[in-house]
Amino acid sequence: MTDPKPGSSGPDPDDEAAQDAQEAAEQAEQAAAAAAAAQESAEDAARQHRHGSDEGSKDLLLDTHRQAGDDFGRQGPPLKHHSPFYVGFFGAAGAILAIWLGQQIASISSILILIIVAMFLAVGLNPWVEMLVRRGLKRVWAVLVVIVVVLMALALFVLAIVPVITDQVNTIIERAPEWFDQLRNNNTIQQLDEKYDILGRAQQMIQDGGWTEKVFGGVLGVGLAVISALLNTFIIIVLMLYFLASLPSIKRAAYRLAPSSRRERVTDLGDQILKNFGGYVSGAFIVALAAGISSLVFLFIVGLGEYAVALAVVVALLDVIPMIGATLGAIVVTAIGFATDPKIGLACLIFYIVYQQFENYVIYPRVMSRSVDIPGSLIVVAALVGAALLGVVGALLAIPTAAALQLLLKEVFVRRQEAR
Repeated sequence: MTDPKPGSSGPDPDDEAAQDAQEAAEQAEQAAAAAAAAQESAEDAARQHRHGSDEGSKDLLLDTHRQAGDDFGRQGPPLKHHSPFYVGFFGAAGAILAIWLGQQIASISSILILIIVAMFLAVGLNPWVEMLVRRGLKRVWAVLVVIVVVLMALALFVLAIVPVITDQVNTIIERAPEWFDQLRNNNTIQQLDEKYDILGRAQQMIQDGGWTEKVFGGVLGVGLAVISALLNTFIIIVLMLYFLASLPSIKRAAYRLAPSSRRERVTDLGDQILKNFGGYVSGAFIVALAAGISSLVFLFIVGLGEYAVALAVVVALLDVIPMIGATLGAIVVTAIGFATDPKIGLACLIFYIVYQQFENYVIYPRVMSRSVDIPGSLIVVAALVGAALLGVVGALLAIPTAAALQLLLKEVFVRRQEAR
């Protein structure tokens, strides 16, 4: 670089400043354009990533596979969850799994029934345990007291009542041929007996005792049936003891499955349902006891004292079954009354017709109003459905279950509909 000639003027400072400003503006524009291009490319990449159409990545992956010698072409899109194959395959797999689980549950149905009965009895005895706890007794001791009282009551019943029932049942069996002879005098019975020999077969079966072999499969079958009944009773008592002792912890564990925001309401509803179950068990016991005692007194008065205890126990046990239990007990007693004396049979018929009305409209509503206050039509439907599903156990559980469903429907669904 040569020095400027003497006397010549140097570069103009203003021109240099303008040139620098222009260069800075051009660099800023280039930077802005580069930033915009980078942002646009980032948006394109994100869009392509979201829609699974990043062609550059796929091409790169394909080139990698080709370089590795794995030239099988481009991968297809993943299987859509709404495709017929996907829905059909997993739907069929779910149906097969459900059928298999149903078969496994059906295979252990007898055990499940024992568990249900034990839980039902534990919930029914829980109000007595809670009463003792409220009076200052620890729950363990309260459970022990209740169980001891129940077992002692059963033992006294067996020791005091069973021998009397056995004698009276034997008397009924011995008198049965005379009753069949009396029934032969009825014209309708005579016509049926001439065609089908009903009375002759029934009389022969009762005298020979062969009906027990046909029902239970002989002496071995009777022994196995007795052992099975005793074993089932023992299992129910043991399970009931465990359930009764651990009922608070079972309830807490079940309530913790509900969301914390609704746990308090779930707890209140659950406690009310269990209270209704317990009230129903206690109420059913009181109603059956009233039927048995009233039948016992009536049978002594009417002249059937030699069968009174056995028939009263039958009436009390059958009265526990909803709907048809009391009617079945009345039919048994009335039939024996007519076989003994038509006047006694007519008195039995009138008594049980009157008593069932008194039980249905006075005793039952007063006892059950606090636990299972549900319409009569719902009781009929629930009992029919329960009996069809689980027999006698289903009929016993049907009414408190229907009351629980009614409570949930009222407190959950109806309230939600009213809040809209």
